[in-house]
Amino acid sequence: MKIFLTGGTGFVGKRILQDLLENNYQVRCLARKGSEQKISHYKNPVLVKTGIDIVNGDITDAASLDGKLAGCDAVINLVGIIREFRGKGITFEKLHYEGTANLVKAAWSQKVRRFIQMSALGARPDGKTQYQQTKFRAEECVRTSGLDYTIFRPSIIFGSGDKFVNLFANMLKIQQFVPVVGNGRYQMQPVAVENVSMGFVKSIERKDTTGKTFDVGGPGKIEFNQIIDIIGDAICAPPHKIHIPAFIMSTISGMLDWLPFFPITKDQITMLLEGNVCDEMPFFKHFDIKPIGFKEGISKYLLA
Repeated sequence: MKIFLTGGTGFVGKRILQDLLENNYQVRCLARKGSEQKISHYKNPVLVKTGIDIVNGDITDAASLDGKLAGCDAVINLVGIIREFRGKGITFEKLHYEGTANLVKAAWSQKVRRFIQMSALGARPDGKTQYQQTKFRAEECVRTSGLDYTIFRPSIIFGSGDKFVNLFANMLKIQQFVPVVGNGRYQMQPVAVENVSMGFVKSIERKDTTGKTFDVGGPGKIEFNQIIDIIGDAICAPPHKIHIPAFIMSTISGMLDWLPFFPITKDQITMLLEGNVCDEMPFFKHFDIKPIGFKEGISKYLLA
C-alpha cells in the first residue's frame, strides 16, 4: 500500500514515517519546496527498499495538490501548528481547517478513500481557543466527507526531539528553576510518540477503526508540578518551581506572544489551566498497544 503523508517533516511525522517504512508501506511525502532535506535522511537501504516519494506542495494551496495523491491508498494528515504568525499568513484557520478541507477534496477527486486525521485532545466547537475550535472544525470536515476516516486526538506528545519535555529539561540544566503558571495542579496526560505512531500505522488497514475518533493519552494523569519533578529527577537536577499568578502570565503573553522567541502564548496558557486528560484505555485496548509511562519514556532520550 502507498500512503500519502503530510507533516512528515515534523516531530510526530518523522516517527510515523519511520514506522510506516518499517512496516513495509510505501510513502509519498508532501513537502513544501526547500524542506525536502528534512525527509531525505530516511533514504537508506535499511529502512527504505522502494524509496520515499517526495512531492512538493502545501495543503493550504489547493492547486498544489492536483495529481499528487493519485495512486495512493490512504492519506495521513498530520499538519498542525501550536501558535499563529499572522504576519506570515500562518493561522489556525488556514492550516487546520482550510488545509484539511483542501486535502479532503483532493482525496475525493483523486479517488483515495482512506483518510486518517491528526486532531488534538480538547478539540470542540465551544473551545476556549481558536486552536481547539479549528481542530474541531477540521474533524467535522473529515467526518462529513464521506471518506473512510479515523481521527486521533492525542494529549501532549513526548519523545526524542519534542519541544515540551526538552524545553524544561534544558531550562533545568541551565538555571535549575522553572516558572509555573498558577498553582501547577492542572493535570495533563503525556503520551509517548511511539504509542501515537503505532496507533496511526495499525489503523490503516483495520476496518474496525473506520468512522471512529480516538482520544489518546498516556497511562497516567499527572499534575504539571509532578511533570516538572519527574523531568528534574530524570536528569538529576532537582527543580525549584516559581509559581507565577495566571493572570500575570496571561497578560504578559497577550502582549508578547507575537514574538517567535516568547515561549508561551495566551491561548496556550488558557489550555494549560484547563487541563488535558482523557480515558486512555479504549485506544490502547483497541490497538493492543503497551502504554509507555512518562518517566520511563523520557529517561530513554534525556539520558542518551
